[in-house]
Amino acid sequence: MNIAIAGYGVEGESNYKYFSRDPSNTITIVDDKVPTLPVPLDVKTNFYEGAMQELAGFDLVVRTAGLNPNKIETDGKVWSATNEFFEKCPAQIIGITGTKGKGTTASLITNILEVSGKKVWLVGNIGRAALDVLDDVRAEDIVVYELSSFQLWDIEKSPHIAVVLFIEGEHLDVHKDINEYILAKANITKFQTSQDIVVYNKHNDYAKDISVTSLSSTKVPYQDEHYAHVKDGNFWYGEQIICSTSSLKILGKHNHDNACAAIDVVWQYGVRPAEIEKGLAFFSGLPHRLKFVREVHGVKYYDDSIATTPSAAIAALRAFSSPKVIILGGSSKGADFTDLAYELKEHSVAAILMGDEAGNMAKVFNHVGFRDYEIIDDPKMEVVVERAHNLARKGDVVLLSPATASFGLFKNYSDRGDQFIDAVNSLN
Repeated sequence: MNIAIAGYGVEGESNYKYFSRDPSNTITIVDDKVPTLPVPLDVKTNFYEGAMQELAGFDLVVRTAGLNPNKIETDGKVWSATNEFFEKCPAQIIGITGTKGKGTTASLITNILEVSGKKVWLVGNIGRAALDVLDDVRAEDIVVYELSSFQLWDIEKSPHIAVVLFIEGEHLDVHKDINEYILAKANITKFQTSQDIVVYNKHNDYAKDISVTSLSSTKVPYQDEHYAHVKDGNFWYGEQIICSTSSLKILGKHNHDNACAAIDVVWQYGVRPAEIEKGLAFFSGLPHRLKFVREVHGVKYYDDSIATTPSAAIAALRAFSSPKVIILGGSSKGADFTDLAYELKEHSVAAILMGDEAGNMAKVFNHVGFRDYEIIDDPKMEVVVERAHNLARKGDVVLLSPATASFGLFKNYSDRGDQFIDAVNSLN
């Protein structure tokens, strides 16, 4: 088979290794730019701008998740690692999507199921590349798959359990509009049958709408009194108490929501309350997600660089009762900052704005009457952190929760968080 590997990053490398194992396949690696990863010496390559529009003659084009399948021009079949995995995987798949919370929820599900003695494979953005483990997955195992809109864009099968978390507009710099983004997300339930299950956020209209499209006969809204919910400082499933919310070590009401979604999923596998409590307690959080960095002169510093949307920054703000200095700004993902502006206005918050979106944020903030902000033109993180340090007073929280993407100023959100941590650790 004549195969094009379209896009050569971490996922593209995994795709190449998987499809090149069959000696009957002829592989060409294609990208609009020269990859930063080393390319195998013995493989044909096409690296130039516009390469994705010149893929005639290939039987199969295996796209990297971030490539829009509608912009690939070929007379062959457009495919993906996600499609290949779903087609060949012998085990049940739990798929998790949403704008934020996917990684945390997937990790909680994995932790709890492993505590209960099950063999679990965590794949997708938060875990290993799916095709790297496919040959090792057995029918009796469970796969937990974090699924972004890019992975779901052209998927042809749905997971046995689809988890639909809070959804808002994101990646609108890639998707043409919110409708295309939601339609991609909705594929997680599109191919379900009556034997499948959907767990969804009942307080989010987009999530509810997606759940309605599923043919599943088992639809489970989390934070519902009949299923997993929080009451009186405890996690419950229906009328059965599970454990104290203090078993969950990560901050924020939004993480209570994520935990409830996870509990609803593992309940389908007969996991006992004691195992749920242990699985929740084992989870210490993921990097750059409301992670405590350090306390300096009575001021606590938290890294929430993963917060690339306004709603994520709002959730972070609500996790603290203390006065706050929040660091916002970065590159555009087409977001609306109005709700964030009102949230800032309601709290004792000082904001430092940076990056390309600083001006847009300032306009929205002014419009709603929030003016306790300043723009820093120097994008170096040590300068921003030093200014936050000077603004903060004993008992305050300094929070990096940018509400935007990181591109332009940093390699990615991890690099942004790492630079924040380094700058905080350099404070005297």
